[in-house]
Amino acid sequence: MSDATEPDETHGETDTEPRHDRLHRVATPGPRNSLYPWPDAKHPLRVMLNYAVVLVCRVSPSLPLKNWLLRRLGTTVGEGVAWGLESTPDVFWPELITVEDDAIIGYDATLLCHEFLQDEYRTGEVVVGERAMIGAGAIVLPGVEIGADAQVAANSLVVEDVSPGETVAGVPAEPLGDDTGADEE
Repeated sequence: MSDATEPDETHGETDTEPRHDRLHRVATPGPRNSLYPWPDAKHPLRVMLNYAVVLVCRVSPSLPLKNWLLRRLGTTVGEGVAWGLESTPDVFWPELITVEDDAIIGYDATLLCHEFLQDEYRTGEVVVGERAMIGAGAIVLPGVEIGADAQVAANSLVVEDVSPGETVAGVPAEPLGDDTGADEE
């Protein structure tokens, strides 16, 4: 079994590198897509344990229990983090997730740290900054960093980093314009 669980060593060198530059890529040549031989990427018993723990976290209303359980899986969870019901951290690589103090992961939001493609799979860290908010149903892709106090609107697909304090929305998520009217005279 290959050990493909380590993130790329170049992760985090600059604040401006694109998400794709922070992904660890593993080629999976063969007659089928990269999901077919997934047990070579992560031991099936580990995935089963992760899935069972994540399933409990998805339905538990207890925030301290969710945070405690996710820390046992290797997820870095800050103080005061709130995971909404049905929110889903990555079940293959939960250890690649960092959620900093007082962040909110909304109802049915998903934090993915892997992508299985046709000829390769990719893994990447997901970082959610302090007091950041991820809306209900949003999906965050591997390698994405969401800055402190940033906001991701409900049902958005986050494919790029979100700067601190920025609000993004849509598929793919894009920054919302300044609607304060300060430029009007």
